[in-house]
Formats: sequence, structure tokens, C-alpha cells
Amino acid sequence: MLTGFAHAAVCVPDVEEATRWYRDVLGLSVLSPPYEMSGDAIEEDMGELVASPVVVKAAIVGLGQDDHVLELIEYPRAEVAEPAAGRPVITRPGITHVGLVCDDVIATRRELEGRGVTFLVGGVAEVAGLRTTWCTDPWGTVLILVEKEHGDRPYWRQYAG
Repeated sequence: MLTGFAHAAVCVPDVEEATRWYRDVLGLSVLSPPYEMSGDAIEEDMGELVASPVVVKAAIVGLGQDDHVLELIEYPRAEVAEPAAGRPVITRPGITHVGLVCDDVIATRRELEGRGVTFLVGGVAEVAGLRTTWCTDPWGTVLILVEKEHGDRPYWRQYAG
């Protein structure tokens, strides 16, 4: 089922500024500089969590070339609104979700659904070399399950050629 941690995501109002701060003040390495994602794949991944059009600006910072990193994430087109009843808001600044790696996201989702886990999206998406699905723990913490296409690479390098 689960095989490791991928990342913790920190929503920030300006991903470029946050990347500089985490690099210059905390001394973290910029492993993947700020980039923007939009289009069908990210809509499929997060369209049930963020109003369309889904646009994500993200950077990866950390202390090593592995899956234990921080994902700095900005939603430049999303308005921070009050959540609908029972729905988390992932566009508010602060820790927004935790990424967990699994070998088979479909089988893991099926097993977790059988254990009563609440999923936030209707299925599994394919984005940036990953298969993903979103759920919550019983206390409302948002989790993203990720299956890597290339097991020898960290999750944030799946899309790299």
C-alpha cells in the first residue's frame, strides 16, 4: 500500500518570493524552480478541489535529492473562499496537504475506501508523470496519494526527461 512520504505542501501567496526565502533564509536547496501548470491534466487532478481554471505555480525545496521535500504552491487564479460544508480549502496560506507515495494508487484507493476513508475527488488523475488521488484523514487533513511512473526517481522528478 503506502511506501513513503513524498512532500508536505505549503500554500504561499507568491511562490517566487517564498522560494527565495526558503533558500536564502533557511538554506534549503531549490530542487525544482518555480513553474506553472495548467490545462487538462491539472484540471483532472485538482478540478474538484480548486475552481476552474486550475492554475498552479509550484517549486520544490529540500535538503537532499529525495522524496522528503517541501512543495511551495501558489494558486494565482483561485480566490480564497469559505469552504463548502465538509470540504477543505487548499488555497489558503499554510500547510495544505501531505503527499504519500504508494505502489499502486488504484489498489490503494480501493483498499482505503473499504476502510471508510473519504476521498475528495471522483477518481485517479495522471499529471506530471504521477497517478494521483486526494483524500482526508478523519480530522480533515488533506492527503494526496501519488504513484510514481519511475520508481528510481523522487516524485518531483517524474516529469523530467
